[in-house]
Order: sequence, then C-alpha cells, then structure tokens
Amino acid sequence: MEKFLLQNIIISQKEKFFAKHSLVSRIVLEKEVKKILSKEIVFITGIRRSGKSSLLYLIYKYLSTRGNVPDENVLFINFEDERFINFTVRDFETLFQSYLEIENPQGKKFFFLDEIQNIKGWERWIARLYEFENVKIFITGSNASLTDSDISTVLTGRNRHIHNYTFSVPEYALLQKVELNSKTLHSESGIVKVNRLMNKYLETGGFPEALKTNDIEIIDQYFKDIIYRDVVARHKIRNIKEIKELAIYLITNTGNQNSYDKLRKIIGANNTSTIKNYISFLQEAFLIYALPLFDYSVKKQIYNPNKYYVSDIGFYHAVGFRFSEDNGRLLENLVLLDLFRNSKEVYYWKSKKAYEVDFVVHEKKRITHAIQVCYHLSNENQEREIRSLIAAADELKPKEFLIITMNQNNTINTHNIKITVISYINWIVKNL
Repeated sequence: MEKFLLQNIIISQKEKFFAKHSLVSRIVLEKEVKKILSKEIVFITGIRRSGKSSLLYLIYKYLSTRGNVPDENVLFINFEDERFINFTVRDFETLFQSYLEIENPQGKKFFFLDEIQNIKGWERWIARLYEFENVKIFITGSNASLTDSDISTVLTGRNRHIHNYTFSVPEYALLQKVELNSKTLHSESGIVKVNRLMNKYLETGGFPEALKTNDIEIIDQYFKDIIYRDVVARHKIRNIKEIKELAIYLITNTGNQNSYDKLRKIIGANNTSTIKNYISFLQEAFLIYALPLFDYSVKKQIYNPNKYYVSDIGFYHAVGFRFSEDNGRLLENLVLLDLFRNSKEVYYWKSKKAYEVDFVVHEKKRITHAIQVCYHLSNENQEREIRSLIAAADELKPKEFLIITMNQNNTINTHNIKITVISYINWIVKNL
C-alpha cells in the first residue's frame, strides 16, 4: 500500500479513536489491571459488537491517567477498514514507518490494533515489534483464531489474554445510572429501579448498542454478520442453511444437553463430524459456549453430551420466539456468563441417580460450589432442586450450596447442609 494512503488512515482513525467519550466503565478493566500494565502483548477477544474497541479506549485513558501517555505515542488501527482490503504482511513495515514520520514519538509507544487477524502473517510482525521496539501492544479479535496454536507458538511467553463479554447487569446499571449495592436493595424505590433494570436486561441482553438505542433488531444483524463473516466466509462453508439452522437451534434451546448425533438428526446433516466442526466454528466466533459434564472419570466426561449456552441472551430474542416460561432458562444463561466473567471453571453435574445440578464450580482440585438456578422457587419445584443439591453433597462435598432465583432470599437447612436461596441481584452484588 502507498505510504500516503496509510498516513491518511492513521490520522483519520486516530481522530475517531480519540473522539470516543462518555463510555461506560468496564468491570473487566478493573479485574485485569496486572495484564494491562505488564510488558507482554495483550490479546482481547470477544464476540462482535461487544465493545472491544471501546475497551481499547478505556485502557488508553487508564494508561494516560497513570503514566501521562502523550497522544503522539499512540497508534490506533482498525483493520476492518475497507481501505485495508489490499494490505498484506509486507505492508506492516510501511505502516510502522508512516506512523513514525507523522508522529515522531519519543519513548514508549502504545499500539492499539483492532481485528488484526484479518491480515495473514500479522503475528510475526508483532513478535518483531515486541522484541526490538519499545512498544506496548493491545490486539483485539472477534474469533478465537487470534490465539490459536500456530500464533501461540510464535508469541509463546509474550502474550496475556483478556476475554471481553457483552455488558453484564452491573455494567448496564452503570449505563442507566442505577447504583447496585446493599443500600439500593433495601429501599423500596431502589428495588423498583432494580426490577425494572432486570426486566429490561432479560428482554434485550447486553450488547452495548442495543441497550443504548433500545433496538433489538440490531442484534439480528449481529447474528447474520457472525454467521456469514466469521463462520461461513472464514471456513468456506457451502451448506449455509445447515449451520444457520444449527446456530438458531442451539440459541433457542440454550441450556439443553445435546449430543452430536441428536443435532445431526435435527438439521439433517450427513454425519456427526460435520456437527462437531460446525459447533467448533460457532464457539470460535464466540456465539455459543459449551458446558461439559463434571466427572472424576475423564472418559465419562468426554463421552457425555455438552450443554450449550448462548453468549448473549439478546440473540435468543432476535432469532427465536419469546415465551414467559423461558425466563428461568434465560436466568440460568445469565448466571453462567457471570461465572465465566469471574474466571470460574464451570461444569454441569449428574448424580448416579440422574439428579442434575445446573452448575458446579471447580477450584483448587475440588468442587467449591453447587448451584441451581430457578426463576421462582415454588412448592412444585423445590423438592427437585433440593434433591439434586443433596446428591451433590453426598458425592462431591462442595463448600457452598446455592439456589439463585429472580427475587427470593432465604435459607433452607436440610440433610446436614445449608442451602442459600438468593436473588440474582443479591448474588451479583455479593460478587462485585
């Protein structure tokens, strides 16, 4: 590419980057400060439109506040700009020289590189920058290929990883200027605000733009972009109808166990290998997450079907049909995403008598939490929920037993265990 065009891109994109204002603070920023301040390259992955570019700006502001980073020492490039359509790995050096000529930076430089995985061979240029230039590098990508095995080999020991999710409920509360704390949850007006907040989140999900504009239809476009750009185009899939039907089925049946053979029959695929590949592609694009069964036998764990959850419940509404009885399933999905946000190692579990626990948390070689999620605990379902936790107590011996509900809070003592029934919001506030 011509240096003149690259200089124009550098200037225009930097102006746009610095023009970002009034952004909602992201909780991941507070939790990952050590990685941000480290020497290593920081990879930020996450689904499309989850706010990765905004997170880059928040990181810049954080570093600028702490270290007085001059504007000329900052380079921001979004490689999804159509002007990069003919950009190749040979152009990286020209890009770097163009930046130096424009800005003449002194001292440590800070590079924020958005969607760089679009350029084949990018990792070798990054490795050279890391070794020979005084530069801190932040890289974002919308698929897991950003940190795949080949790239990891080139950048072994030189990178740290941050996963960016869509807005959580606490981040949505920041957007709406609703304080989430024990004081709010003990006042009548505060409870009304929180309930309104939760109801809206359950209807919309956590995509920043959808929450700001109250536009659920935009999420349907996100879904199409992911399917056609991050899955079909990237993996050269011919049968678009099959993988789209699979994605919709998994989204609208979030939280269900599904074997490869069952899914093969549902969409009419030729074999289970096709299903396995499709699911891998959907996971790579961060559209769905697979939750495995916990078992001390690795063989049993591998051969039991996964449960699948959607990365944002907004997809559930955008591509499916909403029913009131689905709230329990959506709440279960939210709880899992929050456990992931807190870097928990999570599984589902079944007892020898097939009693199931929604989530068990594995930490330091033991199960620490057994968690059931139930929108409303009633006489009809209480025995079933408790029975599974009792079975977990006998076989797994976790330290804590929880039933997370929408609005209920109390304690159940039974069979020598204490089960904490806690509302989702109280559970969230407790873990902030």
